[in-house]
Amino acid sequence: MKLSKHLLSCSLISILLLGCGAEKKEITVKTNSEIVLDQSVIKINEALKALKTTDSFPRHIVKGEKDWKLVGVRDWCSGFWPGILWYTYEYTGNAEVKAAAEKYTASIKTIAYTEAEDHDIGFQVYCSFGNGYRLTGNEAYKDIMLAAADTLATLYNPIVGSIHSWPSKQEYPHNTIVDNMMNLELLFWAAKNGGNKKLYDIALSHAEVTMNNLVRPDSAVYHLGSFDDKTGQFIRGVTHQGYADESMWARGQTWGIYGFAVAYRETGRTDFLETSIKLTEHYLKRLPKDGVPYWDFDDPAIPNAPRDASAAAVAACGLLELAELVKDNKLQDKYRQEAKRFITALSSKNYLSGDANNALLLHSTGHHPKGKEIDEPIIYADYYFMEALLRLEKLEKPNHLALTK
Repeated sequence: MKLSKHLLSCSLISILLLGCGAEKKEITVKTNSEIVLDQSVIKINEALKALKTTDSFPRHIVKGEKDWKLVGVRDWCSGFWPGILWYTYEYTGNAEVKAAAEKYTASIKTIAYTEAEDHDIGFQVYCSFGNGYRLTGNEAYKDIMLAAADTLATLYNPIVGSIHSWPSKQEYPHNTIVDNMMNLELLFWAAKNGGNKKLYDIALSHAEVTMNNLVRPDSAVYHLGSFDDKTGQFIRGVTHQGYADESMWARGQTWGIYGFAVAYRETGRTDFLETSIKLTEHYLKRLPKDGVPYWDFDDPAIPNAPRDASAAAVAACGLLELAELVKDNKLQDKYRQEAKRFITALSSKNYLSGDANNALLLHSTGHHPKGKEIDEPIIYADYYFMEALLRLEKLEKPNHLALTK
């Protein structure tokens, strides 16, 4: 029996004998993404066993330690851990993981019904309840998501035309940050699932304001745009978590890539698609060889500057999304291949945590200017890594090949 060249290029994990006698052999061929998913599921279950409460959430792991440092429900990262559990359930169908996802998700309900503190309601609620609703159809989840969208919309300033991302930062009368592009999906979803249709208009306007003011002529993005809250005038751009205002902060660029792709998907506005493509091409042009960016592309300490695996994970998701939206076949293939390159890099021994700790990925950078979470595992890196792996796994199916003697 000869195996095809394609099969030889795949990873063979198990051989299962089926059928009458031994006339047929079904060889189970696992793709690389499935192999890494299998490993990740083991790690996630280990981390789950180490957690003792469902109202605190993993955020980061300090160098040299094994367990996650936990944060409360109001932390902007609270939704990522239940989201990871929902992704794990999606891949495995494991009832115990589903039960854990439900418990952690339930703790976030309060976000939907209390005064909005910042734009992160999307991260908190859509990653948890959104994935839960997608996988279970639980109508109670839908109601909570609709309430959360209404709460997020209270931060919208119609004079500026965007959501006030960080009300606590009073040095900026009205600020809009590029991360906020990722939270528009909650508003778009709500507008077409029984919520107020004005939520669509808010999301559309916010994307326009971000595109027109935070995207720079050099095709990089400011982290934050400061606006006059009384006139709506753009005051200045700031790269709050980057090396300098005019530098290219890696994760911010990937928030823009992914966020504008989603904005195009939901609106059909070609300028949003063109913006996502423009940000992508600039990002790809400046990447180091292994596909995992330094935390900021303009840090003068490069090549000794820390990397940001979380940016690579977000970029992989964004490019897989973009590949589904562009019409040009060459671009589709290019973006899928680049996303696969990022996932392959993150799946290597250089970035997988192995036995070091309970995270999936090493080498993410949170807030470098403040000296926080530098070169550490961070929960949102694991979330988007799981999303990217699942997206790729679905693209690579079917993964079974029946052979006859």
